Amino acid sequence: MPIIAQKQGKETTQSLVRRFTQKLRKSGTLLEVRKRQFHKKSKSKPLLKRSALRRLEKRIEFAKLRKLTGAPVKTFSRFTKSR
Repeated sequence: MPIIAQKQGKETTQSLVRRFTQKLRKSGTLLEVRKRQFHKKSKSKPLLKRSALRRLEKRIEFAKLRKLTGAPVKTFSRFTKSR
């Protein structure tokens, strides 16, 4: 439903704009638009499956390399306090 605000009598342009913005706020249209602004479309099932298989292949490849080279497992100290 469109929001309409027409000038009434000797109403100034500023008061018309103010009245329009109040109507816009009360309608909730602005909040809805802001919520939808950054909405991401969900990925399709084949695409999710393909990316999961790619991650699995990478995990297996890194495990093989770790066995061959004897390299230690790399850990991230994201949650530890740095000194």
